[in-house]
Amino acid sequence: MSDGLSRRRFAGIAGSSALGLAATGLESSRGAPSQQSASSDTISDPHFPDGFLWGAATSAYQIEGAVGEDGRGPSIWDQFAHIPGKIADRSNADVADDSYHLYRDDVQLLKALGAKAYRFSIAWPRVFPEGTGAANPKGLDFYDRLLDELLADGIEPFATLYHWDLPQALQDRLGGWMSRDTSAAFADYAGYVAARLSDRVTHFFTINECARLVNLGYGARLDAPGLNLPQGALNQVRHNVALGHGLAVQAIRARGRAGTRVGPAENMVSCIPALDTPADVRAAEIATREHNAGYLTLLLEGKYTDAYLASAGTDAPKFTAEDLSAISSPIDFLGINVYTADHYVVAADNAAGYALLPFPASFPLMDAPWLRFSPEAMYWVPRHAAMLWNVKSIYITENGTAASDQRAADGAVYDTDRIMYLRSYLRQLQRATSGGVPVHGYFLWSLIDNFEWSDGLEKRYGLYYVDFATRQRTPKLSASFYRELIRQNAVV
Repeated sequence: MSDGLSRRRFAGIAGSSALGLAATGLESSRGAPSQQSASSDTISDPHFPDGFLWGAATSAYQIEGAVGEDGRGPSIWDQFAHIPGKIADRSNADVADDSYHLYRDDVQLLKALGAKAYRFSIAWPRVFPEGTGAANPKGLDFYDRLLDELLADGIEPFATLYHWDLPQALQDRLGGWMSRDTSAAFADYAGYVAARLSDRVTHFFTINECARLVNLGYGARLDAPGLNLPQGALNQVRHNVALGHGLAVQAIRARGRAGTRVGPAENMVSCIPALDTPADVRAAEIATREHNAGYLTLLLEGKYTDAYLASAGTDAPKFTAEDLSAISSPIDFLGINVYTADHYVVAADNAAGYALLPFPASFPLMDAPWLRFSPEAMYWVPRHAAMLWNVKSIYITENGTAASDQRAADGAVYDTDRIMYLRSYLRQLQRATSGGVPVHGYFLWSLIDNFEWSDGLEKRYGLYYVDFATRQRTPKLSASFYRELIRQNAVV
C-alpha cells in the first residue's frame, strides 16, 4: 500500500507502542540474556545438517479461492477485501490461485523442487462455517485429499490452524479476538482438526503472526477486521490471541494422536546487534525479550515482564493465573517468520541497557517499503530465541521477498534479485546451524504468487509465477536456485 504499511511492515507498531511498551529495565528470569559474543561462529562447511527439512509455505485464504464452495462460510478477509479502498489493486481472493481445484498441480510443483515439506493452512470457516457449533461435513474433505496427495509424493505436511481467516460469524457475534470466547472456540476447532488429521499430520502450528493480526487488524485498520481499538483494548486482544494459542495446544495434546507436535509461528520483533561485540549482543538480547514481551516472551516464560506491565499501566491486559498457565503450555518447537531487521541495537548506559538505532535513508530495500535487506536477521533471530528461552527446536516458517517479477521475451522470469536475497539470508541460516542453533527446517515464502493481503495481487513472492487470468504456473529462475540448494543441502 502507498502508506508503506502493507504486509509485514509494522515494526514500529509491534516493537513498541502497540505492545504498550517503553523498553526499560531488565529483570531476572529464565530469559536472562547471554553475554557471549557470536564472533567465534564461522562457516567452515557450507552444508546444512543431515536431515535438514526444506519446504515451502502458503496459506489458505491467499491461494485456495472457492470461497463459497462445499459449505465454506465467509471469513473476515472475504468481507474486508470487498470494501472499496482496502486492497491496493482492487482485487480479492474469491479465486486467488484456485488451489482448491488445482492442488494436485501445486503438489507437483513442490515435488519438482525436491521439497520434503509443505506448510499450508486450514481454513477455519471451511471446517466450522459459523466458527462454532456443528462442523461442516465437507469441511476437511479438501485437506484429506491434499494430505493424501502430499504423502503419496513423499512430502511431509505441516498444518497451520489459523492464518488470519477468522469466521465472519465470530467477528459479528463476539467481536472476534476481542472476546475470550473466540479463544475457546479456536481451541475447540484445533482439537477437532487434530483428532481428524493427526493420523497424517504430525506438526501443527497454532496461530500465524499474532503481531500482525493484532496490530494491523485491530489497531491500524489495515488488515481485517479493520478496527482501530484504543491501546488497552488492543493489549487485551493480544492476550486473547495468546490464550487461544495456549488452549489450542492443550486441545491438540488431548485429541491428537500420540507423537503429535505443536508450536506457534510468530514474526518475532527482530533486534540485531549493531556490532558483534559482547556488549551489543547482550543489548540485542535484552531488546528482543522486551520488544516481544506482549506475546512470544509471554508464551515462553509464562508471565508478562515487569517492564511491559509498568509501561502499559492501566492499559495492561486483564488476566488470571489460569490464563498464564494455559498460555505457557509446553510447546514442541518454535516457528519463526524472518524477513528483515526491525531494529539495530547498541549497548547503552540507560535503564533499559540498550538503544535502538535509526535506519538511514540509504538503507537497501527489496521490492516492498518495509522489507529492508538485512540477511543477518536470519542468524540473530533464531540465535536469540535459543539463547533467551532455551528453545530446542526451531523452524523458519517463512522467509522470502517480493520482487518486481516481469516475464522476459522468452516467457521466463529472471528474478536474480530474489536469488540474491535468498542466497544471502540462507548463508546466514547456515552460519546459525553450523554454530549449533537448533534450526531443523526452512519454509520459503512462497511456493506460488498469491493474494498478498492488502497488497492484493501486485506483490509477488512466489518461486512460481502465476498468470492470474489463466492460473498458469511458470517456474521462475529462483525455483531452479532453490531446487539446486535442496539437492546439495548447501547454499549454491
